Parts: sequence; structure tokens; C-alpha cells
Amino acid sequence: MLQLICEQKTNPEIGATLFISSRTVEGHRNNLLSKLGCRNTAGLVVYVLQHQLVQLDGTQHQW
Repeated sequence: MLQLICEQKTNPEIGATLFISSRTVEGHRNNLLSKLGCRNTAGLVVYVLQHQLVQLDGTQHQW
């Protein structure tokens, strides 16, 4: 789930990938925010990158 969040996937996209509802994704995201002490998704991504919890290949950007 953290990998997909860092890849900028939406809740419905994450849900489709993991075969769960977007509402369940929202619940998991909120649990992660709470447990990691982050205030929002941006803070969650910063935490994940600081602790090297996911590997990004750099091809996800669509700027």
C-alpha cells in the first residue's frame, strides 16, 4: 500500500490493485497516518522516503 501511495495512485486505483474497496483503502491510509504520526499523505510519503520503506524507479512522474 505504501508503494502505491508513493506512486501517486488514487484510492480506487489502489483498491483495484489490492482487490479491496476504495473505502477500505481510505481506512488503511488513515491507520497508517495515525500509527506513523503523520498529518497528511504528503507527510506519509516523506516518512516513507526518509525511512527508505519503498523503492521508486523515477518513472512515475507525469509533470
